[in-house]
Amino acid sequence: MYVGAVEEPRRARKKRLTRERIVSAAIRLFDQHGYDDVTVAQVAEAADVDTKTFFNYFRTKADVLFNELDLELDVLLAAVADRRPEESPGEVLRRAVQEYDAHRRPHIPRREPAELSAAARLALTTPALQAKWVYLQLDVQRRVIAELLKAFPGELDPITAAAMTGSVFGAIQQASLTSAQLGLSQDELWEAATLALDIAAHGLLPARRPNQGQQGT
Repeated sequence: MYVGAVEEPRRARKKRLTRERIVSAAIRLFDQHGYDDVTVAQVAEAADVDTKTFFNYFRTKADVLFNELDLELDVLLAAVADRRPEESPGEVLRRAVQEYDAHRRPHIPRREPAELSAAARLALTTPALQAKWVYLQLDVQRRVIAELLKAFPGELDPITAAAMTGSVFGAIQQASLTSAQLGLSQDELWEAATLALDIAAHGLLPARRPNQGQQGT
């Protein structure tokens, strides 16, 4: 018997679209007028919602830009905790990131390159957003490090666990930000993140982009 795809419930779809509308309106206004000069009321008006609705979705103005950062982070932590006997710490990190990416990617709204670029520009140039970005990134890494140490009791020291985690997540973050700044598509951004994971997992020396070195042959 054929079973079709489960249709998104109407209420869930309405909530998702409202959230996406608020995010898009906020990024557009922040980019045009500056983050500090835009109020929550202005974002709400541009998204055609009231301020109460805004705060039903986001605690603060800054949360709008980082609303997808910790999307179902427990999936990532559970994947690290699910260490397989034959896996090394690096292999655990790589598999966990791959599983997390496969789980969350279908739930991330599609965004145009201009919007991705604007969001990256805001995160990198606005002091309040820079601080929020650094805090969230460090918090994610701290939680992953703790889970990695629990997965390898007596086998992995805190400094090595921190260095490995920082290498993986730092590579992914920088590749993603650079892709957004270059105006690449969302699919290209994800490809860059995958490349970054491979570089972090396999080491720097053999790293090269696909088809690199074939020019002029």
